Amino acid sequence: MKLSIKPELLRWACVRSGYETTSLSKNFPKLNAWLDESLQPTFKQLERFAKTVHAPVGYFFLPEPPVETVPIPDFRTKRNVSVNRPSPDLLDTIYLCQQRQEWYKDYTLVSGEHELDFIGSSSPNNPIAEAAEKIRAATGFSLQEQCACHTWTDALRRFIERVDSIGVLVMTSGIVGSNSHRKLNPDEFRGFALADSHAPLIFINGADTKSAQMFTLAHELAHLWLGQSA
Repeated sequence: MKLSIKPELLRWACVRSGYETTSLSKNFPKLNAWLDESLQPTFKQLERFAKTVHAPVGYFFLPEPPVETVPIPDFRTKRNVSVNRPSPDLLDTIYLCQQRQEWYKDYTLVSGEHELDFIGSSSPNNPIAEAAEKIRAATGFSLQEQCACHTWTDALRRFIERVDSIGVLVMTSGIVGSNSHRKLNPDEFRGFALADSHAPLIFINGADTKSAQMFTLAHELAHLWLGQSA
């Protein structure tokens, strides 16, 4: 069965994915015909196209292209440049982390674990050194232990272990889920935090340098102390 799909939705999906129509045409030789509406795709062809551009199939049946926004207020990028059009990789990573956070929260509630009192325990008005000392004391990652780390990899591993031990779910990956063909771009985002008093989560872009990952973990940890998803 042929489907009547609006060309603007196909163009939107191409731009959203970061692929040029010329490169997509190699795998979809009828794409230009779909765009000028001289031909319509079958459902199987649309499914394959949607999978390639990482877009939900249902989006192609909307009256117009959706306006997608990042579902958290702010996220860490290189040079703090804001991203006007989030990539499918960023959006899918956030959605995946939100799903895992919901699972983790349900687990803590069923297990009868108490709320974490450090979430939202600071404010921007607190002295920076005082707030930093509280975070260091809570994680138990002393200056002496930090100085004993000989490499960034070792320091990052120990830092993650310390943060994980206080109840924060720390996730590090350089790809979307388990798809090795979808590599995350540190130029778009370096990490984010999802604040929750039962199941706080920090995601670190594993495609970034180890030193940058260390800073991202500290940066996002501060957001949790402020009680902010960011």
